Amino acid sequence: MQLDFEKPIVELEAKLEGMKQIARESDVDVTEAIKTLEKKIHGLKKEIFENLTRWQRVQLSRHPERPYALDYIYEIADDFIELHGDRNVRDDKAMVGGFGSIDGKTFMLIGQQKGRNTKDRQYRNFGMANPEGYRKALRLMKLAEKFNKPIVTLIDTPGAFPGLEAEERGQGEAIARNLKEMFMLKVPVICIVIGEGASGGALGIAIGDKVLMLENTWYSVISPESCSSILWRSWEYKEQAAEALKLTAEDMTGLGLVDGIIREPLGGAHTDLKYMAKQVKSAIKKETGELEKLSTDDRISKRIDKFCNMGVFEG
Repeated sequence: MQLDFEKPIVELEAKLEGMKQIARESDVDVTEAIKTLEKKIHGLKKEIFENLTRWQRVQLSRHPERPYALDYIYEIADDFIELHGDRNVRDDKAMVGGFGSIDGKTFMLIGQQKGRNTKDRQYRNFGMANPEGYRKALRLMKLAEKFNKPIVTLIDTPGAFPGLEAEERGQGEAIARNLKEMFMLKVPVICIVIGEGASGGALGIAIGDKVLMLENTWYSVISPESCSSILWRSWEYKEQAAEALKLTAEDMTGLGLVDGIIREPLGGAHTDLKYMAKQVKSAIKKETGELEKLSTDDRISKRIDKFCNMGVFEG
């Protein structure tokens, strides 16, 4: 799949493939032409991806080939063991989690999981967790705390499931309880936005000592489309809404709402999973090492202060 702003790149790549085909099937020397075109493609990619609009970054965060939580978990953890259920209602497939070791150190890895095809998306409920998903996540966090293991959450959701049955089972209460409990966890907590970070659905697993965002992700109280439909009664103004919301990784760090950005390869995370997983793994190890130098009380105090100091107040 190609996004609208990627079309010029795709067209040049098609020409490049044509040249390579000629080189394979004939004696014509097109080596210099290939090198020139490759250089042109790289330059065009650099120009486009270094000047993306906020809406274009939202589109990249939703790219169907973008790595999901389990892609990262299986890539960075040596022996991931998935744990299931909230011990109350059922196992929410939109929320995954379990113990896994990263270079010999055990972590609790939790994330929202979208589906790769239609059947899988229905199975995963498009990455929109029900209350039991958040309760399952909290159960796993408490388990990690019991065994003194650091927690990593991977955030990627268009929002918590908005269905009537979710509200009947206490969607708001489940998310609110997670917020309260995550502030007081005694182990290091690292939260990483790997795709979409929408509203309370994202925030329900995003209270951490360190909150990081991948370069082409977004984090906001509302999606651009929903914002547009509320303000303009139409989805046609989603691009203006994205600009007004200031929801990109650069915006969030500038506003002091997240702690750092994990850079993606040119073209987006979906172009090189192994490189991206290596970057995520490196960030997890670095942040965990720093956080474990602090005492439990200091870590909790700093975590609370970090969130309490967010925002601008005028007397």
